[in-house]
Amino acid sequence: MGKLGKKARKFAKKNLQSVLKQRRKTKALFKKKSSKGAHNDEKEKLISQMESSNERLAESRVAEYISLDAMFADNDNNDVTDESDSDGYLFEVSGLPLQCQFYMTMPICYRRTLVTYLARNQNLFADLAILKKKLGRLKKKDPEFSKFLKIYSNSHEAFPNVDLYSDEDRNDQEELSEGGLATGKGKLLTTSIVNTWFQMIREEGNQSAFTSLLNAYRTACHYGAESIGHRIDDSETFCNILVFTLSNADDTFRLLLQLSSSDCTKETISELKKASKWESVKPLIKSYMRSTLFLLDQVTDRDILAFALTRFRSSLIFFVAFPSLVKRLMKVTVQLWATSGGLLSTASLLILRDAAAMFSSSYFTTCLSKTMIAFISRSRVAEITDIKHMQFLRDSIVDLCSLDVQKSSVKLSASISQLAKLIQFGLQTKTKEAVKRICSWECVNCIDLWVRFISTNMHDYDLQSSLFMTIQLIYALALMFPGPRYFPLRLKCIEWLNCLSSSSGNFIPLALLVLDILEYKVVKENRKAQMNFNIASVLKLPKHYLKSKHFQEESVRSAIEQLSLHFAQWSTHISFPDLACIPLLCMRKFTETTTSESLRRLVKHLIDQVEQNVNFVQKKRDEVSFSPNDHQSVDSFLQLEKSSLNNSFTNYYKSLQEKVAERRKRGQ
Repeated sequence: MGKLGKKARKFAKKNLQSVLKQRRKTKALFKKKSSKGAHNDEKEKLISQMESSNERLAESRVAEYISLDAMFADNDNNDVTDESDSDGYLFEVSGLPLQCQFYMTMPICYRRTLVTYLARNQNLFADLAILKKKLGRLKKKDPEFSKFLKIYSNSHEAFPNVDLYSDEDRNDQEELSEGGLATGKGKLLTTSIVNTWFQMIREEGNQSAFTSLLNAYRTACHYGAESIGHRIDDSETFCNILVFTLSNADDTFRLLLQLSSSDCTKETISELKKASKWESVKPLIKSYMRSTLFLLDQVTDRDILAFALTRFRSSLIFFVAFPSLVKRLMKVTVQLWATSGGLLSTASLLILRDAAAMFSSSYFTTCLSKTMIAFISRSRVAEITDIKHMQFLRDSIVDLCSLDVQKSSVKLSASISQLAKLIQFGLQTKTKEAVKRICSWECVNCIDLWVRFISTNMHDYDLQSSLFMTIQLIYALALMFPGPRYFPLRLKCIEWLNCLSSSSGNFIPLALLVLDILEYKVVKENRKAQMNFNIASVLKLPKHYLKSKHFQEESVRSAIEQLSLHFAQWSTHISFPDLACIPLLCMRKFTETTTSESLRRLVKHLIDQVEQNVNFVQKKRDEVSFSPNDHQSVDSFLQLEKSSLNNSFTNYYKSLQEKVAERRKRGQ
């Protein structure tokens, strides 16, 4: 059975395009020979085995085409359900009139008395709210009781909407209307009223004024999205509400809770939740957070978003008390981080980094998953137009992964294994779809990300297994696309190998990958290829670019840059003369055959520097007495030059880097 099944799988893999097509062929084949009744059972078994093998092949193909971000989506649906999804207004004490100037002119002793009575009224309203909830339950349970209440509805007096103050349950819009805020008849907020609230909050830390301000802030955050709530008089009032609330909300919360900025930790918030003062301040914090999250999700002005994120970051510790809001925060900030760029992306990254480091490990996993999904989604393009932004996103994720290298390493191994399966499947089938998926920015950016992560954390953590898996993956990718149309992809592979070699200190033979690029020649330039292009923004070139002098020049310059980095890393090693032998022969041949004078000078200069360094190392090597098996002595060879980084070839490479940077700056 094993031999027969192996033959069937081999036959299906080579000759069949689909399971159904093979089924039709096998049925027609054995139908003609069915006269031999003695062999019918064996033939039916053969058919079933071939069909099952083809089904397994089809299932394996489906498995191989799993998206690269699928492994990061498993933790993305573990949303914590909050005890409240209400986003309503806070209850405002009726004793705090709109004309607050009268209040400000009262003596301090009268103010305190007024606040005391207002607090008592507030407690009464809270009790009435509890009774109102019980009344609502009775209405649902007993329809007859509900009819009885309707008869005496004229004598029924509406309760204030204290449920909105507690902010603990989502209520119908009818209950909002009872509070006088959802009817469209809300307060008209003017500059004088808002300034009076500002003064009361600054001078006394007045909680009632702060509550009114947060309701006004919610109106400003939902401006244009909802028609309920207060009415804002003009744009000046709108800006004052936003700026003052974002600038002073965190300090006011800490003042009401009697917290200092240095003592505010997760443990402090956990202990504070047991205190009585937390119950009165909790709705205020929650309303501020929800309003700000809504603002971040709706506003498009970059300046407002950057300012809101910067100020919101100082209140991040209060999210410990509201787990579901952390998910909402990450969702909003990840979107701004991935799509905005500049200062806004940086401000979003700081919040993501603080949230990943501040909260539990599950939130770190969520943060990593969301950022990786956003990064891979941004990579599903044919051409990268904003290279700097993609590099920023890559470096941001590397920074996040470095917060918990152990958890990130698990994701790294799974991602590399998936990429390896994808490349192996492409090498076996060589289908157009598989090749297209492999030679894509989605795959390339994922490899680039993990290369930077390994290079960053190689010295502090044991990442040897991931290092070797990544090197094999990169070599397979480079050898899978040998043609000149894939030179940009090959140059990226060379760059990755150089990066891993420099960070790990392991020798990676990559000179032959570079020399293949030097052997390419442009016979006759095509007119269609006159337009310049950025070789770093593409992976596969159109055919007409292959007959471009510009393409050859960019490819050779990039190859020489990577080869120089490779030589600079091993310029003080005792085996440098052996390492440089074959590359020197190929480079001399290039200088003899090339028709570009600028490229000839560039390569000739590199040849001179390599020969000079070969003579220097050879001279020092002839003076030593130890054998190649003495690894300790080999490692200490030219130790002074290694530590000083001031040898001639290193200086040459630094000058080459400066010239490359200037040339790229001019090209931009």
